[in-house]
Amino acid sequence: MNLLNPSFAILYVKSISCASPLQVHASYGVEDPEYAVTQLAQTTMRSEIGKISLDHVFKERESLNVQIVEVINQAAVQPWGIKCLRYEIKDIELPNKVREAMQMQVEAERKKRAVVLESEGLRESAINVAEGKKRAQILESEAVKMQQVNIARGDASAILARATASADGIKMLSNALSKQHGGNAASYNIAEQYVTAFKSLAKTNNTILLPTNTGDVTSMVASAMAVYKNLSIPPKEGELPVSAEEIKEIATGVQKAADSENSSQELAEQLSDNVNTQLEKRDKMQFGMQEKTLL
Repeated sequence: MNLLNPSFAILYVKSISCASPLQVHASYGVEDPEYAVTQLAQTTMRSEIGKISLDHVFKERESLNVQIVEVINQAAVQPWGIKCLRYEIKDIELPNKVREAMQMQVEAERKKRAVVLESEGLRESAINVAEGKKRAQILESEAVKMQQVNIARGDASAILARATASADGIKMLSNALSKQHGGNAASYNIAEQYVTAFKSLAKTNNTILLPTNTGDVTSMVASAMAVYKNLSIPPKEGELPVSAEEIKEIATGVQKAADSENSSQELAEQLSDNVNTQLEKRDKMQFGMQEKTLL
């Protein structure tokens, strides 16, 4: 298939001078030197173009011209006495099928590069996303770690503070109990807290579990007072702790009120009032004894 025609190339040749022995070859070596050189140029051109791919024909036109000149001179100077000065490829005529094939090849190459670039972009994007997630997880885990450490330190400080406060409270309570009338104050505090607790329970509508002897008010108050008496020392001379008879009197009165009204809230209020009354009587008696002692 002819890709180049003579009309698309220019050939510059000259005949050897008459003084040269090669002039005889120019006159007798070939019948039509011009035609012979033209055919030689065409065959040489086809041979050189066949050595390279069609894509490089347009890029390497200058080197093709030089190679064609060298081949023509090697074949025409000695036998024909003709020297090629220059050869120029002016244009390349491609058949339609070859042109279509080259166009398809170019488009395929472009699509290939586009796919490669797209895949590289996706790869870089996936790598960046993975690196971002990895970094985020590391930072999140470090934040959780620091949070847990801070919580643990806070809990430790709170436990230490509560333990210190509890120890200080125990020391203060111990010092207070060792003083005069400390036992009476402790007895009053225990009885008051016991009554207040049952008074609060009576105000709620929740279901609660109570001891089996809750109805025995005498036992309830006696138990409250015994909490401290079992741990305290005997009262000193001149002190007036709440006696068992007073407790029994208080409990009996409250029991009667509970039986008549049948209300847990009223029971607790009656118990609290009677305890306060009896303790006031005891304080007045103690104050009277102190005045007599001073006199």
